[in-house]
Amino acid sequence: MQFKIGDKVLVLDENMSGVVTVIKNDQVTIETEDGFFLNFNESELIGVKSKNDLAVDLDLGIGLAIREKEQQRKHKNQGKRKAKERYEPTMEVDLHIHQLVKSSRGMTNHDMLTLQLDTARRQLEFAIKKRIQKVVFIHGVGEGVLKVELEYLFGRYNNVKYYDANYQKYGLGATEVYIYQNPSND
Repeated sequence: MQFKIGDKVLVLDENMSGVVTVIKNDQVTIETEDGFFLNFNESELIGVKSKNDLAVDLDLGIGLAIREKEQQRKHKNQGKRKAKERYEPTMEVDLHIHQLVKSSRGMTNHDMLTLQLDTARRQLEFAIKKRIQKVVFIHGVGEGVLKVELEYLFGRYNNVKYYDANYQKYGLGATEVYIYQNPSND
């Protein structure tokens, strides 16, 4: 539904209503009756014509919300993942230089390697911080310099185990890192 500034709306899944104050793409800002400004997606709102229609629209809104929730539940059940997919890495980091910079023109091999290793270190630290267990670093085959440097980097972490990634998916150009979430204190 297309809303206009000044339209009265109800919020799905919330006991809240307000007046549209700003519309930007599919984001709608409403001012609640309490004077708060809140952002919602257009799909989360229902237009209200007048105070008399409020009760009717509220009933329709609840029915619509229930139908949407049931559809979401059906989609969740259909989305069962295979056992093999559950063990797939949740994060991939492509270290090919063209993925990291717009142009490598003017960069020496040392500059490129340093950028790739810094990126790998940052992404590994991010994964550890966010408790992501498996990360695949895609380094390509090449001469193997980056792979050796990555193995040296990973070897400096006590809570990390690394090995060649799935050959069928990545070929020889990727290393998978498993991060132990509760490292033992040796």
